[in-house]
Amino acid sequence: MMVSIFGVSSNIKIGHLAMIRLASTLNETICDTVYASEDLQLVERVRQGETYAFEQLVDKYHKSVYNLALRLTQDSEEAYDIAQETFLKVYKNIGQFRGDSELKTWIYRITVNHASNQLRWWKRRFKSRSISLDADLDFSINLSSSAHSPEEKTLASEQRRLILQSLNKIKFDFRVAVVLRDIEGFSYEEIAQTLDVSVGTVKSRIARGREELRERLKGTLCNKV
Repeated sequence: MMVSIFGVSSNIKIGHLAMIRLASTLNETICDTVYASEDLQLVERVRQGETYAFEQLVDKYHKSVYNLALRLTQDSEEAYDIAQETFLKVYKNIGQFRGDSELKTWIYRITVNHASNQLRWWKRRFKSRSISLDADLDFSINLSSSAHSPEEKTLASEQRRLILQSLNKIKFDFRVAVVLRDIEGFSYEEIAQTLDVSVGTVKSRIARGREELRERLKGTLCNKV
């Protein structure tokens, strides 16, 4: 089969599935490039003082930022405040965005920093605080994908509650890494950029966070089955 990739022809026999995977990869690469280009244009318009451009930026990323803050704090009011502070800082510091990383990664870094500061604020004033488990979480771990009956849906909901409860108890740095990897679906490299740490540190935090989660959930989920 004659295959032409980026205008270069090659006599390579590629199976049907391999071709599908190749097409999918190329499509994702093209889409990522388009989105990155759109973000850079949006940033430039914000830098030029275009108010509508900043409104577009907020509309595009507000839900993601709020959900990330909510997953890290499990408190809707705190998450709202963190989102507000995040976009205020984005607006004030948009000139510092150099394009070394994706705009979303840069915004997430600001969000994580604000969430961390908020956590330290709480710890200074309260030794413990109650966590609202009834917050309207848009939790992306699809525990209920195979739940069809009312009993299965109830079980999946309870499992999600237990995971959220345990996630909130692990060390903040580990929690952030696990959320970004297992919920947001970030690559190790993207997480490293977001947290400004090495890929090795990212992998270590994820591994330790998952292990701590397993220890906290040990026997709990099984007892619910």
